[in-house]
Amino acid sequence: MLVSVIIPAFNEEHTIRQVIEVVHSLPIEKQIIVVNDGSTDGTYKVLEELQAVHPLTVVHCEENSGKGFAIRQGLPHVKGEAVVIQDADMELCPTDLVDLLKPFERDEAQVVYGSRFLKGRGNASFHNFIANRLLAIYTNLLYGCQITDESTGYKAFSTELITRLNLTCEGFEFCPEVTAKILRIGYRIYEVPVSYFPRTKKEGKKLRFWSDGLFAAWTLLKYRFIPKTELFKSTAHDEMR
Repeated sequence: MLVSVIIPAFNEEHTIRQVIEVVHSLPIEKQIIVVNDGSTDGTYKVLEELQAVHPLTVVHCEENSGKGFAIRQGLPHVKGEAVVIQDADMELCPTDLVDLLKPFERDEAQVVYGSRFLKGRGNASFHNFIANRLLAIYTNLLYGCQITDESTGYKAFSTELITRLNLTCEGFEFCPEVTAKILRIGYRIYEVPVSYFPRTKKEGKKLRFWSDGLFAAWTLLKYRFIPKTELFKSTAHDEMR
């Protein structure tokens, strides 16, 4: 199975090389798509160096528009049967990508999330863990599902599904938007445990737990009630699913 790995990156010169090298070394058939979301550090230079030695598809955006925008820019380049979103910051270990794909190989799922909290708190700080648990519980109540990590950066989809979603996200609301739309159409989100090594703001962490968390909660609520016709590019096949 060919897997397209989309890596959105903004100012990740210190980690992007390691992420790409590890993904490239994985024992899977893969297409690596890197979207440089208007980086102002040395990310561009690192990607140019890597592109000279590895088969990479690199998309350079002139301005920083956000993670959701970067992922949407990467989707038209997808050639694989499955799409994996891989962060460029090494908070999530790239070797876990192999486990993320196992439910697809067994034909058990079309959506798989790598959960940082499926086996407990792990390396997360207390307030990080609580904020994410509250968001997961909120998601479960809204959509009648049972997931432990809505905002994980490790998400995998069948290409046929993700390319039919009418995604409009610009920033970190990619996670609640894609989660809401997938659950609205009736797909189950399968979870597998992944390793988590959180950064601090000083080390480059961009997500703001509470403000971004509140925006995520609003996004989940908004898509719970809007008409299904606005959720997908084509809903004829899925309306009664």
